[in-house]
Amino acid sequence: MLQRTKTKLKKASARPGKERILDAAEELFAQRGFYGVSLRDITQAAGVDVALVSYHFGGKRDLFTAVFERRAEVLNRERLELLEEVRRRALPAAPSLEAIVNAFLQPLLERSARGGPGWKSYFALVAYVNNSPEFGPLMMTRHFDPLVDRFIATLREALPDCPPREIYWGYQFLTGALTLTFAETGRLDKLSDGLCRSSDLDSVHERLAPYVAAGFRALHARAAAQPAAAAATAHTVRAARKPRRRA
Repeated sequence: MLQRTKTKLKKASARPGKERILDAAEELFAQRGFYGVSLRDITQAAGVDVALVSYHFGGKRDLFTAVFERRAEVLNRERLELLEEVRRRALPAAPSLEAIVNAFLQPLLERSARGGPGWKSYFALVAYVNNSPEFGPLMMTRHFDPLVDRFIATLREALPDCPPREIYWGYQFLTGALTLTFAETGRLDKLSDGLCRSSDLDSVHERLAPYVAAGFRALHARAAAQPAAAAATAHTVRAARKPRRRA
């Protein structure tokens, strides 16, 4: 047991100090949030001097940004490659909604389920940032919006008659579901008496894409039905206002 501990510490020490700082900061920020962690907490966990943070990153907020963008670049590349593959396979038609949504979800869920503790911490951090009025608008916009714009453009190809506002609402609901999924609060476990587990990301993967695709279709159908309903109502009103002929 003692030998394994020494080996683990030796391996950790062999990693560059910059990477150890990023790893420690990622775990602690995910657990406690930005304001619940000090630079001393991070450097103690990383086994480095506090001055090394200033040397590599600057201040605490700069470190927070560096932690966030490190894995964002990997995720964006994987999702964009998968989205382009889905589009190529579907040519000359547009890809299915399920395929588009799956391209957006699969790298996230796969990394969270099987990428190791670092990725698990990262997605908890993403959930924290996405729910934060202070950090969310800037950081999510800077690091994920170019990818999201491509994703939404492909959704609009698949639903060309759908009003853009419905697509954006659908995306909002999708990201809400993802944020709750990555939080893994365990509430689902209690509600279902153990029938479902919030940590069962394979089950999430099987269900979320068809669920979201059905939601997009429902929003599209609702929008398409509204003009017809409005026209029928206007016709009824006009008919009621017409003067009746006396017999």
